[in-house]
Formats: sequence, structure tokens, C-alpha cells
Amino acid sequence: MMQGFHHIPVLMEAVLAALEPKPGQTLFDGTLGGAGHAGLLAPKIMPGGYYLGMDRDPAALAASEPRLKATGANYRLFHGIFDAAVPVLQKAGYPQGDAVLLDLGVSSPQLDDPARGFSYRTEGPLDMRMGNTGPTAADLVNTLPEEELAAIFKTYGEERYSRRIAAAVVRERENSPITNTLRLADIVKNAMPGKGKHEDQHPARRVFQSLRVYLNGELDGLRQAIEDLLGWLRPGGAIAVITFESLSDRIVKQTLAKNYRPCQCPRDAAVCVCGKAPLIHRPQKSVTATAEEAQANPRARTARLRAAIKL
Repeated sequence: MMQGFHHIPVLMEAVLAALEPKPGQTLFDGTLGGAGHAGLLAPKIMPGGYYLGMDRDPAALAASEPRLKATGANYRLFHGIFDAAVPVLQKAGYPQGDAVLLDLGVSSPQLDDPARGFSYRTEGPLDMRMGNTGPTAADLVNTLPEEELAAIFKTYGEERYSRRIAAAVVRERENSPITNTLRLADIVKNAMPGKGKHEDQHPARRVFQSLRVYLNGELDGLRQAIEDLLGWLRPGGAIAVITFESLSDRIVKQTLAKNYRPCQCPRDAAVCVCGKAPLIHRPQKSVTATAEEAQANPRARTARLRAAIKL
């Protein structure tokens, strides 16, 4: 699995433009993956810079190390989740940094490996864990009450037919446990009305997204993580966050906006008296993939980058 862990970086030109990596800088990559972005960013902070990579997936860390070595850059790898990164970085001797990159979502190797259970297009165990511990997606769909499943599908996947799908899942699991990705995908598809089956995207996409996001806690702590990493940045440092669905993008957008306009005074107040000063310059306009990139890498079609510079 590690040999095939090839991470195709999305929005690479936009990332370079947002972070503007320079020699001697310290750059934190909180979602290292297979070092797809790192392969291009790390050489640009040399000589003298440090590339700090973190990932919750041990396979990603194992695959990224030889690629980082090949760049000739100084690097450190950390096993963990980026929302707990700042204390880890400070304890390791990096009290501040110059750039932060977060590439949220699932990496290509995780999607492409049937054994990881992320894909609704290939057969595999219904797993979906980004790490290698804790409950699986199969545990969720086979044990949670119908109402809770419907809430997960609705909240984390924005699935309009959440109740119908949850009812179908509970009905099917009474016959036999749902442990296979394609079986779940078929249950979702068959539960949908006719118009739901003929959308541009696969009928099971939102349900699989919801289970993955909920299972891995992808939204838990995202807002606080951005706040903490903004605090870790030196003045003039940059942060860039790539999202692939509207829920996380909304959190990123709102968090950056809050740090640009932190004033809590009433709208009709003549002057600000709360004393809360902006932490960042006006956030840059969001960037999406070009038509050429989306055609070459279909997974870039939903990618969106938001970035800001610390005052």
C-alpha cells in the first residue's frame, strides 16, 4: 500500500502564490499525505528552511519520507492531527512558523485503495478510517439508530433524502450486516426517488462523504485549529486551506472573516470600543481549479483554496 501512495496535489500554483515560500522559512504542512505539495514546496524554503509535516495516517508518513529526502530539504515528520499541532510543534522546538498548509479531505491513495473503504465505486470493506484505530463506517451503519444515521447523512453530507436512506439502511441491516462498500452504495441508490438517481454525481457520494467526515471528526476542531495556527504564525506569515466540500469551506471562510473583522461592537456603534483588532489582512478571494486541471485530475473539480496573511 505504501508503495502506491502517490498523492496528486491540487491547486499547486494557487498554493505557491498564496504561501510564497522563501529560503530559510519554516513551513507546516498539517495534512502531509504522500508529500504531493511538499515535493514542490520544500525545495523553495532551502537553504536553511524546515518543512514540518504532520498526518494521522502512518502509511502517508512512511510514503512521504523518501520523497522529502529526495528534495534535499530539512524536514521533520509528526504523527497526529493538525488540530492538536501547535503544542507538538512548540515542544519540538518550533515556537513560530512562516507558512501553514492544510489540504483537507481524502488523499488519492486513500480513495484508490479498496481496502481503505472510502470509495463507492470499488468493492472493499466498509472502513473509511484515516488512521488505523477506532470504529469503522461499518460499525456506524450497523449499530446507530435510524434517527442518528439520518442526522449524520443530513448534517455532514447535506443529503436531502437522508431519512429515506437511513430507513433503507436499517431495513437492510436486519437481513445481514452491511460490511461492503458496494452494498452500501446500492442501498443508497435504491432508496432514492428516480430524480435522485439521475444527478451528475454518484447517488452515494453524499452519504459516503457524511460517514467519512463524521467518523474521522474532520470538522471537529477545524475552527480552533485555524485560530491556533494563525497564532503560531509570525507576523507576515501565510495560511492556505484547501477544502473539497461546502461544510469545511464554510468554516474556513467564517474563521478567516472573524479574524479580519473581529469587532464585537453593535453595528450602530459610532466607534469601536471592544478593542479587538484584526489579526489578518483581508482574506484572499477563494481559488478553484482551472478547466485544464479539473480535466487532468477530476478530484480537483471541487477543490477550493482560501488564504490569508497575518498582520
